[in-house]
Amino acid sequence: MASKVKTLSFSLLQRLMAGDDDGSKVAASDAAGGASRSRDSAATGFLREPLVQFAAIGALVFAADAMSRPAAKDERVITVGKALRQSFIDNFDEDKARTPSDAELRKMIDSWVASEILYREGKALGVDRGDDMIRDRIAYKLQLLIFDQIRLPQATDERLRAWFEENRARFDEPERVGFYLTPPTTEAEAGRWLDDIGSGRDSDELRDKTRAILARPIDSLAPAFGEKFRDALLDLPQGTWAKLESKEGWHVVRLDSRRPGEPAVFENFRDEVLRLWRADETRARAWEAVNRLKASYTVRIEP
Repeated sequence: MASKVKTLSFSLLQRLMAGDDDGSKVAASDAAGGASRSRDSAATGFLREPLVQFAAIGALVFAADAMSRPAAKDERVITVGKALRQSFIDNFDEDKARTPSDAELRKMIDSWVASEILYREGKALGVDRGDDMIRDRIAYKLQLLIFDQIRLPQATDERLRAWFEENRARFDEPERVGFYLTPPTTEAEAGRWLDDIGSGRDSDELRDKTRAILARPIDSLAPAFGEKFRDALLDLPQGTWAKLESKEGWHVVRLDSRRPGEPAVFENFRDEVLRLWRADETRARAWEAVNRLKASYTVRIEP
């Protein structure tokens, strides 16, 4: 097996890495010592991306694949069957709280298609001979071969600063708020709770159920509670109890603190920026390689 991998045909590697400009073949002088670790880290991050969670889909996808996709006469045609698509939908949320959006479902399908492409290309190289592991293991082997061919451009300060500005949200300290929140209930009961709290007649049970939410990023309020709740909360005078409606129901809320955000300074994060830039660049170039392979396939998604 090892000799088969080491003697990977140059024609496939050229297909994988075609299109790299001369600059992309210049290894970063300051990255030389950590190149191997960077590729390993990027490979792990690549697999954890929503588009490439092959292991997370795991046995479920393999079983659904076996049931829903008969052997195709044309090995360059990939069919995403109804049963497979439904398995993605059914297992998107363990709590069954919601189904995936069209964009989320598209990402799951893209992940499966990418895995299928890598699986077939890996089998064409014979990397599965003598190995009984499932398709994801074979796809993973080919991913390692792809990552091994990636050469990053030089990590200059100019390049890192540009990436930092494009990804500033990952480093800036967000504006945060702290507030108290009673459990969701009906509007009428929330009104009674508000009266009780205002007159000092609130019960021990209600106090025990009231949550103190500390230093919550403002950007996270709308996804969790809804835009209407976020806007009403931010309009509250500090220390004042009020009845507010969220996506889950009505609450009695008190805004306790509000801390402004703070922009990050590149010099304070340079090492972290370099690490994340390497990982992002490696993932992006790996996806480019997979997409070049994908161009020789026909992907059919059944309605």
